[in-house]
Amino acid sequence: MTREEFRKRLDEKGVLLLDGGTGSVLRTMGMPAGVSTELWAYEHPEEVAALQRRYADAGADIIYAPTFGANRISLENMGLGDRTEELNRTLMRRTVENVGGRALVAGDMSTTGKPMEPYGPMTYDGLLENYREQIRLLAEAGADLLVAETLMSADEASVICDAAREVCELPLIISFTCEGDGNLYFGGNIFEAAAMMEAMGADAVGVNCSVGPDQLQAVVRGLSETVSIPVVAKPNAGMPSITETGDAVYSMGEEEFTENLRLLRECGAGVLGGCCGTTPEYIRRVRRAL
Repeated sequence: MTREEFRKRLDEKGVLLLDGGTGSVLRTMGMPAGVSTELWAYEHPEEVAALQRRYADAGADIIYAPTFGANRISLENMGLGDRTEELNRTLMRRTVENVGGRALVAGDMSTTGKPMEPYGPMTYDGLLENYREQIRLLAEAGADLLVAETLMSADEASVICDAAREVCELPLIISFTCEGDGNLYFGGNIFEAAAMMEAMGADAVGVNCSVGPDQLQAVVRGLSETVSIPVVAKPNAGMPSITETGDAVYSMGEEEFTENLRLLRECGAGVLGGCCGTTPEYIRRVRRAL
C-alpha cells in the first residue's frame, strides 16, 4: 500500500478501526507471564490465528502482526537476538495469511525501552540500524503499512521515521504513550513530538496504551489542533489493577470503552482502536458505534 492509498482509504471511510489488545488477550489464551510474546506467538500459531480472525470478524480495518518487541535489541534482552529475522518474517507472513484481503496488515514495532544518549545508552546510529533491520524484514514479508507504538520520546520516534524512509515507502503510523496531560515518559510532550513526526513524514500520529480513554480527550483534541495528518487513539480498557497472581484486570467494560472512543472521535481522532485489556468484542462494539 502506498501512502496516498492509505490517506485515500481514510478519506473514503471517514475513520479507520484498528484491532484491540494482543498480549493481554494471549495471556487469557495460555501465554504465561514473563515470556517473549513474539516467541510464544511463533510457537502457538493456531491461537494467534484465531485471535486475528476474530478481530477481522469484528470489523477491524487494520490488524497488527505480533512483532511489537521483535527488534534485535529487545530480542537480545530475551536471549533471542539470533532469531530476529525468523520471528519477523514468520509472524508477518502468517498474519497476512490469516487476515490479508479482509484487513490491512501492519508491521508492528516499539521502543527498546532504553533512552537515547545523553540520557541513556542508546545511540542514533545503533537505533537506526536496529529499526532499519526490522522494517526491512516486515516490508519484505508483506506488510501493508508500518506502526511504531508505545514510544516514549520524540528522539526514538525520529530514528524510526528516518529508518522507515530509508528502507521503504510504506505508510507509517507513529503512536506515543503519555500521561493524561500529554507529557512523555522520556521527556517533552506529545504535541511537540507529533508536530515533529508530521514534519518528518509520518502518515498518522497519536497515542496508545497510556491511561484510559476517559483521560485522553484533552490530548486527542490538542493533537487534532496541532497536526494536519490523521490522529490515532488506541487506549487501554481503563487503568489496571494487579491480582495476587500477577494478572492485570482492566477497569472499563465494552460499553463504557465504546462511549469513550466515540467521544475521542468527536475530539478529532480518525484512527481508533484498543490496547491492553481490550478484546474482539470491544472492537465489534466500537465498529457498531462508528
